Amino acid sequence: MDNTNMRIFTFYKLVLAGGLLLVLISIIGRATAYKPVVIFHGMFDHKNSLFPLRDRIIQKHKGTNVTVINKLHRWRSMMPMPFQVATFQETIRGIIKDNPGGIHLIGYSQGGLIARAVLESMPDHNVDTFISLSAPQGGQYGDQFLKLYFPTYVKEHAWKIFYRESGQHISIGNYWRDPNHLQEYYNHSTFLPLIDNEITSKKSKQYKNNFLRTRKLVLIGGPDDGLISPWESSQFGCYKTEDEVMPMEERDVYMNDLFGLKTLDEANKIIKLTVPGVHHLEWHKTLKVIDNYILPFLD
Repeated sequence: MDNTNMRIFTFYKLVLAGGLLLVLISIIGRATAYKPVVIFHGMFDHKNSLFPLRDRIIQKHKGTNVTVINKLHRWRSMMPMPFQVATFQETIRGIIKDNPGGIHLIGYSQGGLIARAVLESMPDHNVDTFISLSAPQGGQYGDQFLKLYFPTYVKEHAWKIFYRESGQHISIGNYWRDPNHLQEYYNHSTFLPLIDNEITSKKSKQYKNNFLRTRKLVLIGGPDDGLISPWESSQFGCYKTEDEVMPMEERDVYMNDLFGLKTLDEANKIIKLTVPGVHHLEWHKTLKVIDNYILPFLD
């Protein structure tokens, strides 16, 4: 082979090697890239409230695309839950479409309950990990939370407001679960007993099938929360009586697998994390919580 041909041959080898290197880098990049993260805010939060969580994720997981949904802030967060679910669902739909490889979803406080309902309502969602951060998944029944927004009412009488048509126009009324008035709860609540599939509807099968598309469910809460009541509601527990808490595993919604909790649990897809020493308003700002209990599930 003469010098000219040798140079041409060497050139093509370098081009081929360079091309293979670029392909390899691309493959490795795709394999190690973090999935996009979407965050739903809680009641009365403003658009910046979840920025500490967003910024920490970006700082520790460089290159992560994190979106805090900028909808229904402040007093608008008290609008009926079905309306909020539809609004958040429409907003997240484009993100899901643009990321066929899947996303992670974090829902804080009331936003965690909205996030769960969004998942149940979307047959095409591709959420890999859903992190429910101190969200009232098992309902709410407590004075501290109630007095924060309705100072003159006590929990024993709140059902008289929430379990009527007008009361169902307030978000908290949609998931207020009074253990002393469960029949009224089932008769009048237009949200939580429906997404729990305790009340059968034409969407019941769809709710379960859609929820089961979630690959991992992380439930974070703690005994010092101070607002979510019982605090075990963050892990699908609820009040059995005024003073007795029933854990997720003893509830009918779990034992009868009404919307898929038991199926996910038996597949080792549910992780319950109990973190003491964190007040409700600090979950999304506490580095210990973010670094130790959220970031490990965003890989």
